[in-house]
Amino acid sequence: MKIAPLLTSFALVGFFTVWDAPLKVINPALVQASAAEELSVAQKIDLLTKSKGQIGSGDQLRRFFFGDLDPIGIQPGGAGQVVNLYNKANDVTFSYCSHFDVIVAVKKGKVPKFEASEVK
Repeated sequence: MKIAPLLTSFALVGFFTVWDAPLKVINPALVQASAAEELSVAQKIDLLTKSKGQIGSGDQLRRFFFGDLDPIGIQPGGAGQVVNLYNKANDVTFSYCSHFDVIVAVKKGKVPKFEASEVK
């Protein structure tokens, strides 16, 4: 009976089990990145509401709700036109300006057109 294949199997399992521990010690940003992904949906919406009008909020929107947004309207605002994107799962509408890549308005419910003062 050969023991080498058995020892190799145990070594590989042990290697893959503890692989990310040294990486997290060396690079703490990995821990922070995984913590950001663990936000609840309500926390994500609150974060987007607080950061509306700021550069990077459009990127946050894409990361948080990738593939879950449906365009329901276009209207004047932002730097020309804004697109109203509806998230059916959470019943929230975001108004997005692609020119500056920012969220300009957030409202609960399906809103095909925001007030002009909200999307300026």
